[in-house]
Amino acid sequence: MGECLRIGTRGSRLALAQAESVASRLRDAWPALDVHIETVRTQGDRDRQAPLSSASGGPGVGLFVKELEAALLEKRIDLAVHSMKDVPTHPPHGLEVGAAVPARADPRDCLITREGLSLDELPEGAAVGTSSTRRRAMLLAARPDLAFVDLRGNVEMRLRKLEAGACDAAVLAQAGVGRLGILDGRMVVLEPSVMLPAAGQGALGLEFRSEAETVRRWIGPLDDPPSRLAVACERALVRRLGAGCRTALGVLATVDQSGGLMLDVWLLSPTGQEALRRRAEGPAEGPESIGSHLAEQLLEAGAARLMATESGEADA
Repeated sequence: MGECLRIGTRGSRLALAQAESVASRLRDAWPALDVHIETVRTQGDRDRQAPLSSASGGPGVGLFVKELEAALLEKRIDLAVHSMKDVPTHPPHGLEVGAAVPARADPRDCLITREGLSLDELPEGAAVGTSSTRRRAMLLAARPDLAFVDLRGNVEMRLRKLEAGACDAAVLAQAGVGRLGILDGRMVVLEPSVMLPAAGQGALGLEFRSEAETVRRWIGPLDDPPSRLAVACERALVRRLGAGCRTALGVLATVDQSGGLMLDVWLLSPTGQEALRRRAEGPAEGPESIGSHLAEQLLEAGAARLMATESGEADA
């Protein structure tokens, strides 16, 4: 009887698609490995009506990962597959994430309307569906006239609410709609100059028990070094900054072919009226130091004051 790997995931269509993509690559890399996918229902899945800010344990912190982490620690699963942007930068003792990061999907956000309008084409006072403080602040920086409505649920549910007229537009991660194969003419990409993504957006977080060296070896072939280095840099900045999930913070690192890393960060007040925007560059071999150093610069420039004014919902 061959070895077995149990992959844990949320039960949404997107989460299952992400887990299956990991399972498929593991089967290709290790033909003798018996890979199973097990669904775990998280707090965020059980309660789709209450504001994320009211979740136990803080405003949305780990809302979609805690039960999966518990399953890992209790050895009910061997590997958890998350959307990396949902994973707190301080995993529980005994767990590890980021040792291998599969190739990152498009990290940008997209604006979705029934008519396929761009941000500039939205009518004055249009209602945008999003519960993300980051997205609201950045949209307000570009269009102070916009209004907002909370929009929760999985990708399909949000799109149904948009079609039903709950809002005039919605903002979702490009990676999510892409992985579901539903990108179409209703969706307009928001460039980083207008909306900088959340740390780790578009990347998958593979979490496992630190002691599980066999799992570490199995996921090794899935690693894409540029994606891993970029995500490590972004998460180091968030960790050193002490940013919460309701902070209006966008961060994006990219690694070029010559081995250089560029990190962009944009921190705003919830209204988008105050902001700090910075860029750093350095060798990709030191991603954490680049992220931490830029976080120090932001703190010296008054980042703590902007973060103290955070309000609203987690970046769902």
